[in-house]
Amino acid sequence: MRTLVLGGIRSGKSEYAESLLRDIPTRYIATARPAADDADFAARIAAHASRRPKGWTVHESDAATALATGGATLVDDVGGWLVSRIDDEDAWEAPVGTVDMTPLVTAVSGFGDRLVLVSTEVGLGVLPATTSGRLFCDEVGALNQRLAAVCDEVVLVVAGLPLRLKG
Repeated sequence: MRTLVLGGIRSGKSEYAESLLRDIPTRYIATARPAADDADFAARIAAHASRRPKGWTVHESDAATALATGGATLVDDVGGWLVSRIDDEDAWEAPVGTVDMTPLVTAVSGFGDRLVLVSTEVGLGVLPATTSGRLFCDEVGALNQRLAAVCDEVVLVVAGLPLRLKG
């Protein structure tokens, strides 16, 4: 079963996603690339790490590549994967659609074990004032739609409450 968990910032989406796999040995794919001088972001990553069960293994790697091997897996989060792709391709000023999302969608579609993906839902917020902010919103929105199409289940988390959208 492949589950996409969507939600806004501080919606409880990661906690909900983690609860789906709490009692299963899980591979946790961490997609964030923290900057050395960003103490706030480092604190957010530490908070996530402190909640993980002891039996989980953490991998900091490309999610699309990591999904080539099986086993129960949690990817947190898809937006971090996308930011890394945009950074790697130096595409923050590029037209929408420049970054190829197909490797992740294909990997998710073909994944045969338990998979939970976490992603930010940006469709409910204010349109960002910057070009890079708008690019991210457009790209992650398109990626979320593609992932929702190949996942068996889609859940939106708002104020810590899950709402099943699919499955």
